[in-house]
Order: sequence, then structure tokens, then C-alpha cells
Amino acid sequence: MAEKVIAVIGLGYVGLPLAVEFGKKRKVVGYDIDKRRISELKKFIDSTLEIRSKDLSDSSQLSFTSDLKDIESCSIYIVTVPTPINDDKSPKLDALEGSSKSVASVLKKNDIVIYESTVYPGATEEFCVPILEKYSGLKFNVDFFCGYSPERINPGDKVNRLINIKKVTSGSNPIIANEVDNLYLEIIKAGTHKASSIKIAEASKVVENTQRDLNIALMNELSVIFGKLKIDTEEVLLAAETKWNFLPFRPGLVGGHCIHVDPYYLAYKSLELGHNPEIILSGRRMNDGMGSYVANQVASLMEKKNISFLNANILVMGLTFKENCPDLRNTNVINLITKFQDLGCNVDVYDPWVEKENAFKEFGINIIEKPLNNKYDGIVLAVAHDHFKNIPLATLNDFGKDNFVLYDIKYILKAHEVDGRL
Repeated sequence: MAEKVIAVIGLGYVGLPLAVEFGKKRKVVGYDIDKRRISELKKFIDSTLEIRSKDLSDSSQLSFTSDLKDIESCSIYIVTVPTPINDDKSPKLDALEGSSKSVASVLKKNDIVIYESTVYPGATEEFCVPILEKYSGLKFNVDFFCGYSPERINPGDKVNRLINIKKVTSGSNPIIANEVDNLYLEIIKAGTHKASSIKIAEASKVVENTQRDLNIALMNELSVIFGKLKIDTEEVLLAAETKWNFLPFRPGLVGGHCIHVDPYYLAYKSLELGHNPEIILSGRRMNDGMGSYVANQVASLMEKKNISFLNANILVMGLTFKENCPDLRNTNVINLITKFQDLGCNVDVYDPWVEKENAFKEFGINIIEKPLNNKYDGIVLAVAHDHFKNIPLATLNDFGKDNFVLYDIKYILKAHEVDGRL
């Protein structure tokens, strides 16, 4: 019996690594509605910088398309589209709905649809399955089946890659659960954890990132308190970490496709069930407000140095949501920039990882080629890119005027080398 052909729906940070690994084992068709993305991938170019050209070319059984007809012969559909939030923090499921409709249009008897997109517990069976049934005319768990395996991709991480991270799997019945689990075991060297239901697998993903979000929120609140006490947060944490069971989290700007979003998915479902998730939402408020907090801290430091922040020139170093990757999704640095602008400052943004076109398209920001010497009244190290860590302190100081403020969000520099830090 011939191996089932896989279609990976959505070829971003999650879908492409998955398609590449499966493409080393069996026939895979990578599908995306972005024709430009498909054109680049066919030339072995990955603009997310997650996959090398050689890895794309080595995935010998992988092809790319933006034509639904090319995935009609597939038997397993893995959906990896983004699931962001709306302005009111509710789940934005447009891409999930659209991809489910697309899959339904080519769905056949005995096919399996596996979702990897982050959702609230219950979404696969409550939201996606009815769409698949409606637009395919097939009956769930009779004619077609579903699975859920939450993505755990860490953008920019060259050590903890897809195959080295244990994969949670699940299926809509025990037989399908086994098939889904065995499928992922073909590529995941770290092994799998088979959950007893789709809903448990869904919940595991949002819990992972909600826990992390709350831990960072605690560090951010401690940083605010220690700032008022005029003691250095990092020194406090280094002392606390000498105890074996202390968790080594750090304060910072929380963004990205997971930590910034997943708690809202869990909160949405919680509120729908009549429970107000006070702790989860409190952590979100804390982390969402840190960009504004840092801008106010810098303004206060400038005031102490008799530097007017009205029309002041501010340099923000870093725009991505994390270090050493070009990912701009939900970056909280934009809140920092917006607050500076609201205070009447002129802001230059420098980030060698970011494509100028993407920054302008996403935020209307013109990334500068290089900071100018003797220009800035305030400099903020916002993202811990290796490129920034390798810039000598003397060079950073040259960017500032004779009297300026240097603020470090990411502990790139020592406490005595800066005017302030979280």
C-alpha cells in the first residue's frame, strides 16, 4: 500500500519546517495562498530565515503550490495557518476558517485533517469540523477524521529545532490518534506524547505559553517595584537564582505569535464558560503595558539630566519580537515607539534583521541603515540581537549627544554602563 501523500497548508514559520522534514520521508505538497512566497520557495529561498536553501533542495519529495488542484490527491492535510487576535483581544480565526474551507473543497473519504494552529480548547471540533462537514458534504469520524498536534516552533532558535522538540499528538478516535502519532514519529527524534483527546492537546499549547507569560509578567512587576526601591533587578534575580528551584525568568517586552496571543485564547474560552480569568488577564495587562513603562522611564531619566523629550531624538535598537530573527509578529517594541512619539519625540529604529519593506508595510516605520553619531538624546537597547551585543560600548556612546540617556531592556550591558534598565 502506497504511503499517504501529505499537504501542508500554510508555509510560514510553522508549516515550512514541517513540510521540509516530511519531504525527506514521503511525498509532500506545500500549499500557501501567497504566490510570492511559493515563487521564492521554488527557488529555495526562505524569507523567514528558518530553513537553509540546502535543506529546501534536500527535501527531494517536497513540492510547492498555490493551486488547490495540486493537493486534491493528498490524504493527510496539516493546517498551520496563523491564529492572531482581534483588536478586542478575541480570537481572530479568519485564516483558520479559510483554510478549513479550502481543505473541505478537496476532502475525500478516509482523509485526515490535522491542525497545528494554536486555538482555544475545543476549537478543532467546535469550529473547524463543522466547516469541514458543511463544505465537503462528508461526516466527521465516519467519512473523514481529525487530529491536533500543537506547534512548538521557536523562531530564530538554531538548537531547539522541530525534530528536537517532543511533539504532542492527538486524534478524533483511538485509531486515528495512533496514526497521527506514528506519522509524527517519522520525523520527530525527540519523540511524541499522545494525548487522550484533541481538546487536551489544544489546552496543553495555550497552557505552555500562558505559564510563560505569567512568569514574565511577575518579573516585570518586580522590575517596577525594584525600580522604585532604586535597586538593580538583575542583581536581585542573580542572587535569587542561587536557590536550586528558582525559575530563571527575566523582565522584558513580550510579543510574538504565541506568548502575546495564547493567553487571550484561553481567557476567551474561560469567559465564554462564565469564569473571569483574573490572573491570566492581569498578567497580560502587565506585559502589554511594558513598552509604555519603558518610554516613561527613559523620559524621567532624560528629565533628570535636563534633556527635554519634546522633539528629542530617540534611537530604538531592535524591532523584532525576539533576538536573531526577522519576525515582527505582535512585537511589543511598537508600543515603546508609539509612546515615545506620543511624548513628542522623533524616533529612529535600527534593526539589521528586518526587511525595510516589511517594517513599513506592517507599522509604517522606515528602518534606518545605520545610527548617526552625536544625534541621539536617548538610546534604547530593545532587542538582544547578537549584532547589538557585539557593538562596543564606545560606539554606542558615540551615537549619543554629549548629554544623553542609555537604557537597556535586555541586560546587554552592565548596570554601571547604562543610565537605566529593567
